[in-house]
Amino acid sequence: MTKMLRLKWMSISVGAVLAGLAGIACSEAADCPRKDALGTSRVLSVDAKTTPRIGLKSFPQTLPLADHEVVLTFDDGPHPPTTSKVLAALAQECVRATFFLIGLHASEHPDMVKRIAREGHTIGHHTWSHPFMARIPFEKAKSEIDRGIAADEMALKGVSTTTPSTPFFRFPYFEGTPPQLDLLQSRGIVVFGADLWASDWNEMTPEQELKLVTERLAAAGKGIILFHDPKARTAAIMPAFLRYLRDNGYRVVHVVPAGMSQKSADAH
Repeated sequence: MTKMLRLKWMSISVGAVLAGLAGIACSEAADCPRKDALGTSRVLSVDAKTTPRIGLKSFPQTLPLADHEVVLTFDDGPHPPTTSKVLAALAQECVRATFFLIGLHASEHPDMVKRIAREGHTIGHHTWSHPFMARIPFEKAKSEIDRGIAADEMALKGVSTTTPSTPFFRFPYFEGTPPQLDLLQSRGIVVFGADLWASDWNEMTPEQELKLVTERLAAAGKGIILFHDPKARTAAIMPAFLRYLRDNGYRVVHVVPAGMSQKSADAH
């Protein structure tokens, strides 16, 4: 990823925002056997009917997070050499995240897709091949969405379907068009932006990335954070970043689709 483009959006009324907040339920996270671990503090259930688009970098609305609450998200995987390191760091701290998978990569590494789900993380969708979606015809963009979902579902459950088990989607480069947004909303799929990011698509050392993302988080105080699990520098900093969260009083929130209980989230 060489640059980030602001996703186009249409105005959302105050009433819609309030309705969206009302449509998000929360529950306690599963217990962590390591009492000194960061852990996952709670689960947010996100309903596409009331909260179709979230993330302040792209939209007026985000998740109703309290101060010092964060949602961890990872794009562009799976990539076994680095995704496995990210998963190990998350497991060590009993933390659950959301992985937005590229369909092509999912089709190449189905065992890693199954591992992500088996370890309790949420699987979202990130197109088939990561194009600039606003620069291609609508039908081609629709095919990218459908083919990506189908590949992720095949890797996850052995069934090729364009109806996602988890109706969460993130545009590559945060670039989309109003018709594409409307299509996803009509299909009951939540579009995720982000509130802050690690800029890990830029060349930097792991130390520089850790400094950058922690400074941004300290300034924001909370939010949906974007990382890329195929990036070696991100995999390298993840243990230290999770320790930073723990040592500075941050709490991790796990997002799941509406209707998914904690028990089914654990099984997912």
